Amino acid sequence: MNVLEKILASKRVEIDALQRRLPPTPASSAPPRAPHSAVRALSRGEGAPLRLIAEVKFRSPSAGDLSTRLGPAERAIAYAASGATMVSVLTDAPFFAGSFEHLAAARAVLDRRGLSVPLLCKDFVLDESQIAAARASGADAVLLIARIVSSARLAELVREARARGVEPLVEIANEDELGAALATDARLVGVNARDLDTLEMDGERAARVAARIPGDRVAIHLSGVRTDDDVREIARGRCDAALVGEILMRQDDPGPLLASFARAALV
Repeated sequence: MNVLEKILASKRVEIDALQRRLPPTPASSAPPRAPHSAVRALSRGEGAPLRLIAEVKFRSPSAGDLSTRLGPAERAIAYAASGATMVSVLTDAPFFAGSFEHLAAARAVLDRRGLSVPLLCKDFVLDESQIAAARASGADAVLLIARIVSSARLAELVREARARGVEPLVEIANEDELGAALATDARLVGVNARDLDTLEMDGERAARVAARIPGDRVAIHLSGVRTDDDVREIARGRCDAALVGEILMRQDDPGPLLASFARAALV
């Protein structure tokens, strides 16, 4: 099995446990709080800077262990203070050392500080129970990866997220997956520069696919941002926002680097 297949096999076991642990809650029940608008936070008006999503993840299959000097709550505050318009939190444990508790901790500290920064739950979502857990943990948006489900299942998960008051962000990598994303009513569409099967990066492919995202959707660049020049190049293209992960997680204090990226995003 490749890395993605191993992650999905592990995720199916995790979902069985999650379904037993979560109390049944209808999608129509009121959320614990009014969600912050991920669409508004990530939409980029004409002449506005590229929006930045800063990620909390303590390990990855490609990078190995990353900095744990700051916990998820401290990271979220550092990101919000340094220019992030959204914070992404990995909730997969075996491969990324994440948890729904990390998501909840980030939400709690941002709320205590009165910061209306949306939170993205980033996971490998196969089942509605994961969306329910994301919502219960304070997520404003949830990642849905087109590659790991059928087109029909993707549409079902988009509808479920929307019904629960969580904004779906559909991740794609190529033109075929773009078609599947556009067949749903997802307003956030992200293009991953990393191929999930091979873990190889291809920024040119990501830019080509992003250029085909219609103007009524929010286009997001995912993965591969390492330098100010990377940020400037993405900012000159179609994308409204870019997610920055590994390079920030290599920093014990990510604030200065993220602030530099925020300045580069003004181009």
